Amino acid sequence: MAKMKTHRASAKRFKRTGSGLLKRFKAYKSHKTGKKSPKRVRNLRKGTLVSKGDQRRIDSMIP
Repeated sequence: MAKMKTHRASAKRFKRTGSGLLKRFKAYKSHKTGKKSPKRVRNLRKGTLVSKGDQRRIDSMIP
């Protein structure tokens, strides 16, 4: 059987934690931050974990 290929776009967007969960970055941070409150922009900086339903899909893309 051939090697399983990594989905490169997913590999650039998600990182695996030590316990095997997937970490993602939040959306809506790239532009138009002037009208968003500083607290909101600050919270968008932080990473968060991928939801359980999405984790199953992304696991197959990142072996």
